[in-house]
Amino acid sequence: MSKAAQNSRRVFTGVDSAGAVPVEYRFSHARNGNRHLVVVFANRYAPGEWGWANGKLDLLRSNILWIRDLFDGANTYYLCKGMDFSLEQSVAGLISRVMHALSLSPDQVTMFGSSKGGSAALFYGLKYGFRNIVASVPQFRIGTRVKEGNPDAVRVMMGEATEQNVRILDSVLPDLVHSGANRSANIYLISSPQDEQYASQVEPFIRLFQGHENFNFVYNDSPLITDHGKVTLRNLPTMIGLLNLLVEGISPRFGMVRNGYEEPERDKSAIEAYLTQTSLVQSSEAFPKPVVLSPAPEDRVPANTVRFTGTAPGAVRVSFWQDGKHKGSAPVAADGTWVWERSSPWPKGRHVVRLFAADANNYQTERTEVVFTAVEHASEPLPEYVPAPAPLPRPAQPLALSVTAPVAHQQVQGPAVGFAGYAPGAVRVDFQEGGVTLGTCDVRADGSWVWESGWAWNEGDHFVEAIAVDAVGNASPWTAVPFTSVNGYTVPTQQGNYFNSRY
Repeated sequence: MSKAAQNSRRVFTGVDSAGAVPVEYRFSHARNGNRHLVVVFANRYAPGEWGWANGKLDLLRSNILWIRDLFDGANTYYLCKGMDFSLEQSVAGLISRVMHALSLSPDQVTMFGSSKGGSAALFYGLKYGFRNIVASVPQFRIGTRVKEGNPDAVRVMMGEATEQNVRILDSVLPDLVHSGANRSANIYLISSPQDEQYASQVEPFIRLFQGHENFNFVYNDSPLITDHGKVTLRNLPTMIGLLNLLVEGISPRFGMVRNGYEEPERDKSAIEAYLTQTSLVQSSEAFPKPVVLSPAPEDRVPANTVRFTGTAPGAVRVSFWQDGKHKGSAPVAADGTWVWERSSPWPKGRHVVRLFAADANNYQTERTEVVFTAVEHASEPLPEYVPAPAPLPRPAQPLALSVTAPVAHQQVQGPAVGFAGYAPGAVRVDFQEGGVTLGTCDVRADGSWVWESGWAWNEGDHFVEAIAVDAVGNASPWTAVPFTSVNGYTVPTQQGNYFNSRY
């Protein structure tokens, strides 16, 4: 086995849609049971908006969570869409849920990033109380930087680059630092005077860290650095060196420290359940894969008359691939039907096409495979598509109810508890505990449902039961939802937080 293969890590890809804004992530388990989490934020030019996901972090022993900064096709500095900071809350919620699934505390988490990712590492590390922050060449005046160099980000983050919007985004990070938030954090800020952004975006704000107990400024004055991008690359070995120390529980300062933090046999069921529930590719039970009505399997079709038709309930689009290459996409109509055909004839011969459906949150189905043979062109043009007649009624299928949150026997950070899941074909879901009715919620058109009780749950074990009901009164079997409400670290809400206190 090659050294590269030995060092590579298995990576899980998913979408956390528990918050107001769905957030895409990648996750890799720790090596040898290491008890630490590194959260990686992307710089602007990271491929696919995944920061340092090119193997540079493969030798880290910690768990790694990469978060993608791509919303409506542009960057957001992980902060806001249209000046709505619900995006920030969604990102913070993702980090919190992964941290709790690993049974870690904020003291066992490191925020890591460069450029705009460095700004995000500082922001989330300080605001949400994480112990370690490693930030290379961040920007502090975010509104100004976006206005000057990233028009797509202006469109998504602000809508319009008004003076007020720019001022608000410019003040987010400086005011947070100046407020003294998370003074005990281990902060490692790396920059260089050769960075063209240093004089305006970094140097004026160093003094704001006075009073932080372990603020470290790494001043890279290498003559080999000529611009912002090269500073980022040049600083990477230093950043990874710091990460390795922090993962081991060693922060560069005087005093006695403990390292190790390994539990090789630790139960991973909670984090594995989270990864399964939020996986980018959902199971057929949760999100049925698309049905292809034509071409029929192994059909022989004139090369200029190949038309794909089918159904994909709950999806917004169907994507078509051949030999690992994307061939096209088709929108899904309100009734779940879709139609797709190439703009040019298919090459003659046998074709294997794989397709999947995706919903509004970008969750994907498992793959459907279509095999057909393109033969001589038809002499007549392809007739207009006529929808297939409605299928004959089938016997009613029993209702199925699945609960995706809370996970069975999960420790939920109270006092608020949110429930979510799927109940295709149902119109509502009812809840009870100990025979006492708790409440009900509606089921959306795509089969998903969300319910919040509106009260504070008592600390301790709870055994809630849920049942789905359709429009004519048919009901699913009762589904048990055992969980434990506990106190501890929770994601702060908008109420009383930094933004509401100022804006």
